[in-house]
Amino acid sequence: MTQPVTVHVPLGDRAYDVRIGTGLIGRAGAEIAPLLARPRVVIVTDENVAALHLEPLKAALKVEGIAYEALILPAGEATKSWPHLTRCVEWLLEQKVERRDVVLALGGGVIGDLVGFAAAILRRGVRFVQLPTSLLAQVDSSVGGKTGINSAQGKNLIGAFHQPSLVLADISVLETLKDRDFLAGYGEVVKYGLLGDADFFGWLETNATLLRDDPEVRQHAVAHSVAMKAGIVTRDETEQGERALLNLGHTFGHALEQATGYSDRLLHGEGVAIGCALAFDLSARMGLCSQEDPSRVLEHLRAMGMPARLSDIPGDLPGDAALIDLMGQDKKVVDGQLRFVLARGIGDAFVSDAVQAGPLAQVLKDAR
Repeated sequence: MTQPVTVHVPLGDRAYDVRIGTGLIGRAGAEIAPLLARPRVVIVTDENVAALHLEPLKAALKVEGIAYEALILPAGEATKSWPHLTRCVEWLLEQKVERRDVVLALGGGVIGDLVGFAAAILRRGVRFVQLPTSLLAQVDSSVGGKTGINSAQGKNLIGAFHQPSLVLADISVLETLKDRDFLAGYGEVVKYGLLGDADFFGWLETNATLLRDDPEVRQHAVAHSVAMKAGIVTRDETEQGERALLNLGHTFGHALEQATGYSDRLLHGEGVAIGCALAFDLSARMGLCSQEDPSRVLEHLRAMGMPARLSDIPGDLPGDAALIDLMGQDKKVVDGQLRFVLARGIGDAFVSDAVQAGPLAQVLKDAR
């Protein structure tokens, strides 16, 4: 067992703690009890997570005398949609959830985003607690208050900023993930080193192969990622500037996810990994960083067994022009102008709208 690490997100009256350690779901009742106005919660999860972690959560609540009801939704990215949002909100109303109550989001990024959005719009805002069960959710989507669903027009285009009241990141549950799902989450971990911490990227190059088996390495990687995100969110909660750096790799990645139909062909973290590699390739072609940087990124992703090129995605992809058109739906677009997170080097990212069509098309062509 590791001693939990606490990262505080200081957002005034919306401040909260992110607790990171082993066995936190087993202590969830005690962790959540101080937040409750009455000893009752509602839980929303998905079928896969429920089979593994719902009973331990229920037991932890029962020990503290906390009553509960649970809604189990289908697993998968397709759940981040209007029909399941409607179902979730209507169920919460049927449970007579009040503003002072707490909704528990038990699952990966899909459940966290969906349930957070439902909590944001229910009675104009009820409290919720994130219990992220994937590496991706623990290091990224559970922290920072971005909630939402996908649309046919693009990913995460419908949503709200709604901060959780607490995040419990139980790193021991990551041991239940399939290798591919665990690795997909690593796409968001390596992103933090690439965008703003070259030393952390260097630490990952040495230690990341131990993430799966060493709880202390895993806890450090999650806690460092969360601390980096918390700092950025505190300075720029609603993405007016610096927070856009967290989208390194995402302009490419979201377009690729849409092109593959939000399916198992490409998981979100895999899209981010490919997007990071492409962003560094593009940066080098524009003379912003050395040629060694994209090579180093590519080498590390390969060493981790992650996809890093369009050719690593199974099946056919749309042409370069169609992919660039999909990028036009990205949330960072301003006045119709594409904006990319580029890099002057590892650990030194910035947002740019100066990307020319020629280098962009060449990067896509060479990645196929």
